[in-house]
Amino acid sequence: MAGRKPLPTTVKKIRGTLQKCRTNLNEPKPQGELVDPPDYMAEGAKSAWRYALQCAPPNLLKRLDMSVLEVWACAADLYRKAQTGINKTGLLVKAPNTGVPMQSPYLAIANKQAQIMTKAATEMGFTPASRSRVSLPMEAADQGMDPWADIAG
Repeated sequence: MAGRKPLPTTVKKIRGTLQKCRTNLNEPKPQGELVDPPDYMAEGAKSAWRYALQCAPPNLLKRLDMSVLEVWACAADLYRKAQTGINKTGLLVKAPNTGVPMQSPYLAIANKQAQIMTKAATEMGFTPASRSRVSLPMEAADQGMDPWADIAG
């Protein structure tokens, strides 16, 4: 789609910029809250998961967002580890066989994880920002849904 990606409806409500004429009345409303990270995740990834949940607006992230948040949290952990490696070795290291300066392998890891983190936030329509661009068929949408019902005015 052309143009700027829209903000999630929830974010527009929080900011007070929600306009009825620009509201997707058929926006999916996923159920269930995200709480604890999966047990198998590294401690750094679990920390990133908790950070995201603490900083996100209430009710923005749902169970449907679990896989995207999981990818983002794991990438964030690897990104931080790569940045720690860059801080120790610098941007350039000596090649093991020739001693010629070369780019630190940590830099490639950091760059790749940054790309993954960015894509995880925008792909598949699971993120809050991309969710506002999705429409459900009218028979699947809640017919009685009023986006202004919970706004005191």
